[in-house]
Amino acid sequence: MKTPVLQTFPLSTPWQTLDPFLFSVYHLDHFPKGNGEMGPDPSLLKGRNLGSDFDPTQKWRMYHGQSIPGFPYHPHRGFETITIVNKGFCDHSDSLGAAGRFGEGDVQWMTAGRGVQHSEMFPLLKDDEENPLELFQIWLNLPKSGKFVDPHFKMLWHEDIPVVEEENAKIKVIAGPYKNVAPPHPAPDSWAADPENEVAVWNIHLEPEAEFVLPSASASVNRVLYFYDGDEIHIGDKKINPSFGIVLDPTTDVNIKVGSETAHFMLLQGKPIGEPVAKYGPFVMNTQEEIQKAMEEYRLTQFGGWPWPHPDHVHDKNKGRFALYPDGKMVDKN
Repeated sequence: MKTPVLQTFPLSTPWQTLDPFLFSVYHLDHFPKGNGEMGPDPSLLKGRNLGSDFDPTQKWRMYHGQSIPGFPYHPHRGFETITIVNKGFCDHSDSLGAAGRFGEGDVQWMTAGRGVQHSEMFPLLKDDEENPLELFQIWLNLPKSGKFVDPHFKMLWHEDIPVVEEENAKIKVIAGPYKNVAPPHPAPDSWAADPENEVAVWNIHLEPEAEFVLPSASASVNRVLYFYDGDEIHIGDKKINPSFGIVLDPTTDVNIKVGSETAHFMLLQGKPIGEPVAKYGPFVMNTQEEIQKAMEEYRLTQFGGWPWPHPDHVHDKNKGRFALYPDGKMVDKN
């Protein structure tokens, strides 16, 4: 019998991806109570490598934050970020003047295009209980024809993202239709905006002892299922432990049998762009010469500068979920 599993690999940080995806990272932090100023108690920061705190042995990390965890301003060019916050909150600010606070299942889709700076901070809003954070960030490449499109900021609020409930299964449909269920529209210049590219981003949760059939796709796509939390699963006669990525044959339905714990997956799928990729940190172009030009342009222009008072800008503690768009439009979700 033909096996749908082409390859498995352990999940490191970041996760290994296939074209059209460039990068994917999973953050799970059991942040403590807040100190009233959206950070942890200063006594808890002693001994941490502030500014570069990525120690995987710790229950939580500050990342590049000094007093509030997160990623102060940094540039992007030539690709898109899809940021999924299942637990906790992210405060976004960017060089376009856009801003927002999103979380509890919301997704932010940002097209960097010709260049943007943004910060992503994780405010600890609760002072009387812990502040868990579960976040995925996925980098989706842009083709050469889209490397210099205008930057675009889009929110997919969790109220608008369909969650398909089947027997013993929940599928959060972020990009790409699942069966007959369509997701919200992606950013307009995205590789995902063309249905022929079959880009899919699905967060799948299967109950203990469940059996689930992942429907097939076209032969032209790359398809990877990331088993990031749970017990064991079986696909055919192959046993797979958690913290493994599974490269699948897209043309075959995949029968998944779950072990004794709930199994959590992220599926990334899409038709390859099939162009050369040159990367240097947050710049993704097609050639090294283009990378050098991007770096030089950033040195000269700062991609429009930084309109906010601090590199690690956060919003008012009492502010709810919201989005401020570059044109001044405000959407308040609370």
